[in-house]
Formats: sequence, C-alpha cells, structure tokens
Amino acid sequence: MNLQNLFELQKQLDEHIEKKHPRKEGEDRLSKKILALQVELAECAQESRCFKFWSSRQEPVTKDLRVVDYKESGEAILETYNPLLEEYVDCLHFILSIGLELNIPVIYGTETKWDELTSDETDITQQFLLVFENVNKLVHPIDWINLFEEFYILGKMLGFTWEQVEQAYLNKNNINHQRQESGY
Repeated sequence: MNLQNLFELQKQLDEHIEKKHPRKEGEDRLSKKILALQVELAECAQESRCFKFWSSRQEPVTKDLRVVDYKESGEAILETYNPLLEEYVDCLHFILSIGLELNIPVIYGTETKWDELTSDETDITQQFLLVFENVNKLVHPIDWINLFEEFYILGKMLGFTWEQVEQAYLNKNNINHQRQESGY
C-alpha cells in the first residue's frame, strides 16, 4: 500500500475543491469533513446490509447498474459497478482529507504491516460500530491512526483487497476532479 501516494492525490483533490469552493471565514471544514465521513460510512453500511436482521436479503450490494451516458437515440448506456466498494472508497477520500487537516502525512510513517492488522471483532456490524466510534473521537493525530487501521480492517472484512481499493480510489478521484470542473 502506498499511503503517501494516496495522500498526495487527495491533497491535489482538496486543493482543487478549495479553489472552486474557498473556505468561508470561521468555517470549520474539519467538522464538515467528519460529518461527511459519518454519512459516507452509513451509506457503506447500508450497501453492506450487515445490520438488516429483518430482511431476507442479507447479501451486500456488490453489483449494480448505473446510467453513464445516453446514445443519440435516447437509449441509456449502462455500466456495472460495485456500490459497496464505491461507498468504502468515498469514506477513504474523507479519511485521507481529514488526515491532511491533522497533518498526518508528516507524522505517520509507512512502516505499518497492513496485512498483519487484525481486529478483536469478527462481526462486520461490530466493526462498523468500531469505525464509527473512532470517527467520533477524531481530535488528535493518534485518533486518526486508530481510525485508519480499523477502517482498513473493515475493508478486509468486507472482502476487498487493498489493490481493489486503490484502483477504485483512483477511479473515483478522477470522477471527483471532473465533478469539480462541471460545477458539481
């Protein structure tokens, strides 16, 4: 995993957003990013369906279709995508952005042996709750490190490889830049 590269890509995106949407005087952008992360994490949990004990549909939503364009005839052009992975990566964007606000790239080394990280939790619902708990504690850089590690473990529990996550991040990062250019 090249965390430094992801930080650099996120920094470029954040700068692009700052240019299009400058901070207002007195604006607490860190709080807004934390709330955005909570919303995206909830959307990720929604796609995982891990907590829906009342539903007969327990499987995560990992394949769906979306409209990406239209032909001249008006017929929709569809693509297949993984909603669960996309929501996970949306969370990653905000986690990295929060890390930049907390100056994590300077503090946090790259020596962590990511594949060796494990959780005491064996249930995805409990892991989501643990990640939410860590989001709610975000104040200091050490809080961010704990959050990132638990979030990484959540991704493993959801069945993602880090290579899949990085590729999905790169794809979504490009989309986010395009959105800024189109007045999103």
